[in-house]
Amino acid sequence: MSSDASTRAYAITRVYRDHQDSLDDELVIEEPMELRIDFELAGHRAQRSLAITMRTPGDDPHLARGFLLTEGIISKEADLLDLQRCSDGGDEASPNIWRATLAPGCNFDPGRLQRHFYSTSSCGVCGKASLDALHHQGVMPVTAGPVINADLLFELPDRLRAAQATFDRTGGLHACALFSPGGQLLDLAEDVGRHNALDKLLGRALRQGLLPLSEHILLLSGRASFELIQKSLVAGIPIVAAVGAPSSLALDLSQTYAQTLVGFLRDQRLNLYTHPQRLRCPDERQR
Repeated sequence: MSSDASTRAYAITRVYRDHQDSLDDELVIEEPMELRIDFELAGHRAQRSLAITMRTPGDDPHLARGFLLTEGIISKEADLLDLQRCSDGGDEASPNIWRATLAPGCNFDPGRLQRHFYSTSSCGVCGKASLDALHHQGVMPVTAGPVINADLLFELPDRLRAAQATFDRTGGLHACALFSPGGQLLDLAEDVGRHNALDKLLGRALRQGLLPLSEHILLLSGRASFELIQKSLVAGIPIVAAVGAPSSLALDLSQTYAQTLVGFLRDQRLNLYTHPQRLRCPDERQR
């Protein structure tokens, strides 16, 4: 059985009704990552611990970039002067501690942060002060985006699933993916935390200079939470489709920011919740 930095094989016993087998089972690794920030304050350099998240190792630099982007700390790659592992007081750098150094002149005000960043693999970044957070980041409603046939969306979950190599071995990862208006899979990311997977995906897009993602479709392998919709809006994504259900707050956010939100995308059906103008749907007789 093959494994990589994101998985680990364990010897287990599988018990059936009439017998048992000994075999290896591959599980997704979940480890904490601390993100520290080095920034300019009153003409001097200052440092602080910004976030701790439980994540699947393997794409930490893009996870850090995506987190900084979607939390409004940076808006472009040039805002990030350096990103590297750092130590926890010892001589060697820790694989689970990263320091982001902001460029001089980067507009970061630590007093603006109304909460401590603490995120977990189950709930994402918790404790949003209010929906006004996006307004403070300067996020604007989605004003454009592609118009696609609704039945194209029916094909996307299978295309995502076929590309999830690690999920095939473990069954324990969330995934998100970017598609073109024609349904081409452009990029995907997996992680034990759904918010981490999206940060990895958007961190890569930031580094590649692709933002805003105004001609893309985002597919989520699970539910659509407020946190994921917030992150997608920072990246300017006009269409978000989820295999699972949206939360009420996610729906309100998509409605407010003119984003098309689709849920329960499975079994050749979908629920269209907000801004239907981007989907060409069958007429009532064909539904």
